[in-house]
Amino acid sequence: MELSILNMAGKETGKKIVLNDAIFGIEPNDHAIYLDVKQYLANNRQGTAKAKQRSENAHSTRKLGRQKGGGGARPGDLKSPVRVGGGTIFGPVPRDYSFKLNKKVKQLARRSALSTRAAAGQIVVLDALQFETPKTKAMIEVMNNIQVAGKKVLFVLAENNYNVIKSASNIERTNVVTVNELNTYAIMNSSAVVFVENAVAALETTLA
Repeated sequence: MELSILNMAGKETGKKIVLNDAIFGIEPNDHAIYLDVKQYLANNRQGTAKAKQRSENAHSTRKLGRQKGGGGARPGDLKSPVRVGGGTIFGPVPRDYSFKLNKKVKQLARRSALSTRAAAGQIVVLDALQFETPKTKAMIEVMNNIQVAGKKVLFVLAENNYNVIKSASNIERTNVVTVNELNTYAIMNSSAVVFVENAVAALETTLA
């Protein structure tokens, strides 16, 4: 796939870039995408939810009534799960939700996600993205120029750039990552992926 490289003013620079078909042109594997997104979300769960079970409830163990002759069910103590304030049956306990996924599956998922965005025409390549100082207004202007304003936008840089990251931090539904931080969830959770030109080369080194 061949794309025109734009500048920050949204104009074509006259240069074109050929996206590697091994990354941006494969048949997307939906199941690999599902597994990678599932792992990303699972690994980010805190797993700290906790409910007290019967044995952990601080109530008296005194029997509340006689065993027989009450006309109802046999009464237990206040810890009984059927009573208000009693223990919780099968309540949540702290646990680790994370699981492992093969490296090749994760790479296939990222290539599939990028191919999905490329097929939909949702990839933009900029020749550079630089600001002298962090400025939200400047970032918004760039997004307007390349016609991605109002969308869920993912900017992909070759390396960390403080001014760019801070300029985008207050813009709703806008995320900035480096090539090393790029993941399937971020790609699928965006409706436009904007690469800086040198980030494409770095990505090919990682995924090709």
